Amino acid sequence: MKRVTVNKKARHNYYIEETVEAGVALKGTEVKSLREGKGNISDGYCEVKDGEIYLVNVHISPYKHEGYVSHDPLRDRKLLLHKREIKRLAGKITLKGYTLIPLEIYFNDRNIAKVKLGLAKGKKMIDKREAIKKREVEKEIERRLKYK
Repeated sequence: MKRVTVNKKARHNYYIEETVEAGVALKGTEVKSLREGKGNISDGYCEVKDGEIYLVNVHISPYKHEGYVSHDPLRDRKLLLHKREIKRLAGKITLKGYTLIPLEIYFNDRNIAKVKLGLAKGKKMIDKREAIKKREVEKEIERRLKYK
């Protein structure tokens, strides 16, 4: 498995309750650009349109060696999921506070581009502060144990 891009802010800003792997409908130049590591999913999210789930606001840079045909870097990309998975996720997204966000884009062992999605609920500011405090305390404990 080769990771292309990871959403580092996702676990800080959201509680991830469930993860799902999905295929992505990409154009040829987008695949080549992803193989070079030119993708950004930090502001991305998923939307349900006409019974299908689309990846929105994910930036894949144009391939530098492409010819006259290029792709729009911010276009909506269709996610390839089974119909029952789409219905299940769409039902959960409609609940208050839930959203579907991309956690990482990678190529699996068969060299197929996949996206790992997380069903997430937003954190409040106080929760983020508590997580930061907890992380700092754990680091301090590890430092002290290391030198004893």
